[in-house]
Amino acid sequence: MGLRVSVSPAQTAFYIILVMMGILGNATVVGVIGKSVIMDRGGGRNSDIIIINMSLSNLLVSVMRNTLLIISDIGLELFSSKEWCQFLMGVWVWLRSVNVWSTLFLSAFHLQTLRRVAPAMGNMSGLHGPPKMLLITLGFIWILNYIYCIPAHIFSTNGDVNSTETLMLVSSTTRPLLGCVWNFPTRFSGLAYATTSMVIHETIPIILMALTNLASLYTLYTHGRMRSSVHDAPMIKRVPAERRAAKVILALIMLFIASWGTSIISVNYFNYNRGSSSEFLLVIARFANIIFIAFSPAVLAIGHRRLRSFIKSLLNH
Repeated sequence: MGLRVSVSPAQTAFYIILVMMGILGNATVVGVIGKSVIMDRGGGRNSDIIIINMSLSNLLVSVMRNTLLIISDIGLELFSSKEWCQFLMGVWVWLRSVNVWSTLFLSAFHLQTLRRVAPAMGNMSGLHGPPKMLLITLGFIWILNYIYCIPAHIFSTNGDVNSTETLMLVSSTTRPLLGCVWNFPTRFSGLAYATTSMVIHETIPIILMALTNLASLYTLYTHGRMRSSVHDAPMIKRVPAERRAAKVILALIMLFIASWGTSIISVNYFNYNRGSSSEFLLVIARFANIIFIAFSPAVLAIGHRRLRSFIKSLLNH
């Protein structure tokens, strides 16, 4: 059974705005950068392909989950069978997990680019099409995260009108949606899965993101000091451009850490404490989950030339 959730009109309106920003923004990123990659004979820049992958995961989360939350908020009761709940819970966990690791991969790729002495110019082999190794790596991110989400297909079910969530994962939802709730055999097994999720998909990626960004900033600092003594190295000449890219990626990661970190604290307070602040923190977690998806396209637009050109062309018309 679908559940009618009591949400204030102001919260609903704000959430609808954020979800629409996420859908339109990420669809624009995928469309504009995707078109440039397709039209590029060399198969497109690696960084563009990674950005498309991240924005695609954002878009899918918005369409597959956040739009359903809006429908629930406006009071429309939806119905879902046990089989559909098992399917949807698995998809929600899968997409959110892919979203985390895709964002980390963007940060790690930029660090690796900075540390190359001479960056690759297109495809060094002269072959057309996108780099196979990059596509294989991105494919592994989707496949491995799907393996992780298999328990969500198994240990979930449809509740009744009075069902309440007794266990929450940042990767899924902060309240029953379409009546779908977790259904682990014991509370211990549920907390074990939630703890594993917290460590592997919530804590470790954030720590790695912070470390890779610190390493990127340090690498840029060392390159900047070398500019006065070495003028002909390809990487040194690219320092201003790479510094601009680093600022954009740093802003993205800081936005992600603030969004995801707030959600981690709120959801795990619910799982392990259940104090008087649980209800308030779950409202915070709900909005924290959507902040990165809604605002990351705007951050990308500041630093990506093709996105800026597209937006300027829209404004001029």
